[in-house]
Amino acid sequence: MKRTWKSLLLTCNWILLSVGTSILIILTQPTPSPAEAPPSPSVAETAAEPMLSAGKIIRQLKLIQADKLYLAGQIPEAEKIYRQAKEPFAKHNTLKERKFAVTDPAQLSPGGKVYWRESEGGIANNLQTKTLVPLQLLVEQYPEFIPGHIRFAEALKKYDRTKESLDVLERASSLYPDQPDLIKARITALGESKKWMEASLAARQFAILNPQNPQAPEFSQLAEVNLNRYKAYIQEEIRGNAIANMITGAVGYAVTGSLLGPLSAVDSTILLLQGEESIGESVANQAKKQLDVVKDETVLAYVNEIGQKLAKVAGRNEFKYEFFVIPQPELNAFALPGGKIFINAGAIAKTNSEAELAGLIGHELSHVVLSHGFQLVTQGNLIANVTQYLPFGGTIGQLFALSYSRDMERQADTLGTRLIVAGGYAADGLRNLMATLEKQQKNAPPSWLSSHPGGNERVNSLEDLISRSSYNRYAYEGVARHAEIKATVKQLLKDKKEQDEKKQRS
Repeated sequence: MKRTWKSLLLTCNWILLSVGTSILIILTQPTPSPAEAPPSPSVAETAAEPMLSAGKIIRQLKLIQADKLYLAGQIPEAEKIYRQAKEPFAKHNTLKERKFAVTDPAQLSPGGKVYWRESEGGIANNLQTKTLVPLQLLVEQYPEFIPGHIRFAEALKKYDRTKESLDVLERASSLYPDQPDLIKARITALGESKKWMEASLAARQFAILNPQNPQAPEFSQLAEVNLNRYKAYIQEEIRGNAIANMITGAVGYAVTGSLLGPLSAVDSTILLLQGEESIGESVANQAKKQLDVVKDETVLAYVNEIGQKLAKVAGRNEFKYEFFVIPQPELNAFALPGGKIFINAGAIAKTNSEAELAGLIGHELSHVVLSHGFQLVTQGNLIANVTQYLPFGGTIGQLFALSYSRDMERQADTLGTRLIVAGGYAADGLRNLMATLEKQQKNAPPSWLSSHPGGNERVNSLEDLISRSSYNRYAYEGVARHAEIKATVKQLLKDKKEQDEKKQRS
């Protein structure tokens, strides 16, 4: 048995370097007997650790092998190994194969045709139940029939069930994102509900992801129209709230050491009127002056490559996206309006693959492209909401996100997952990160979950999204490359800690 372990360790020695030498020590030393071991609650855990660590190593090796095949274009072979390495979702372990989209009622099965005819009769006679019931059965049993989703959404809206109507179109669009009539119906419905930013993004993403479609230019135009509607609405909100803030003599957000610095109501209003990028640029400039940032070119290039890849399909090309790494050990990240994103080095050190890190970045990017932060700062007290950077332990050592609503978090989870799928990553990158954090939190949630609440509920929601949308969990993970960057980042964090301790002693 010992020889087997040693062979395994030699095979994956470079992984052990990134994970740390503790596994090597544990695997190569005999397990202490109960008499030798100290009477501690961790005895059982220590005894079990070799097997757990070995299992993790074997899984990592499989993922690395699959990644190589995936990058070499051997997708079916890679997918087979990814499936071996990944456990199925507990509640969603069977996925139905997505059927080809159908747009002609004549192509429906006899049962589907019956539902369609019954709904037509219900609409003609203005009968709510006889309209909604057959349409619901139709979309559940024949989700490939695109007109069914559109008609069901229209009927729900007619009977004042707008949220359900939007949900129907969102689910259908997740299943069939390449169907222009379906996406147009969703864009129209979002616009009518004054969700102009979401409408703009839906249109932009269709144009980006389907460049060969003859309607792509039309969708680009729809994206601009809805974006302009959103901007006009925000301008009105800013002007209205600005008057209230200046009348009350609101002072700048501020405690000593605030990154934003003291801003008057007039200063803040000017920033807001200039737009999202002005706020992000202003705060980011202050942040770079007061915060340490990682300067290692390899690490920065890695994070920037992931970020720019996702930003390219995010749908807001008017922003200049920049990604900064902060030498802090906690798993945390923060996005400023306009595309400035700060990621703690701990987020790299504590994620298990490139796909997981992409999930984190994709989530933060989603807050940017959905203008969540900008929406918050244009509502209520303009000054107090501009940012929530706070001093930590006498120094600015941590970034805290704005108080996003649960709905905003759900939107960022959904869009973030779609972004990593469009970027070619495994669809469960964000879900796996959430699951890991959920296991780690014990008495107190990790920093990122503290500012992005939801926990197990969000893990289940992401599993449901991936399953019902048939997103591919068995795409690129990026384990080997991530392990190399992790090793570099851990050394940077170690050096930073030693430097800080030295300063404290001197």
